[in-house]
Amino acid sequence: MLPGHQTLTIVEYAMPKSVIEKEVFVFEQPCPIRDVLDRIGDQWSLLVLETLSEGTLRFNELMRRIGDISRQMLSKTLKLLEQDGFVRRTIYAEVPPRVEYQLTELGRSFLQPMKTLMQWADAHHRTICEARKAYGQKTDNA
Repeated sequence: MLPGHQTLTIVEYAMPKSVIEKEVFVFEQPCPIRDVLDRIGDQWSLLVLETLSEGTLRFNELMRRIGDISRQMLSKTLKLLEQDGFVRRTIYAEVPPRVEYQLTELGRSFLQPMKTLMQWADAHHRTICEARKAYGQKTDNA
């Protein structure tokens, strides 16, 4: 059983005098899996976390390494990752002000599962793109 979830036994009557029992997950609200995947599954969070896995970085350096992210989107993504405890923001009282970002212990604990997910996505991307193309052709002909 998954943490934060319950299993429920469902009884189905398939045919007369025949009973089928099966266990199904009942997701609690709010669902912890959806809640966490909502954050890390957005367009930029994995790239920000992967980039910060290289070490502590300043905002402009993060932006330069990621490439095609806007200032506004990077700022928003960092705030959300900080809010969820993946990233620590440190402000230094200097002139000009210096702000650095680094992974927290929680963020570092996510690196291995994240890399596994990224490797899977990379290995299967071509197959997924081909499936999308085939589906598009199928629906265009319908």
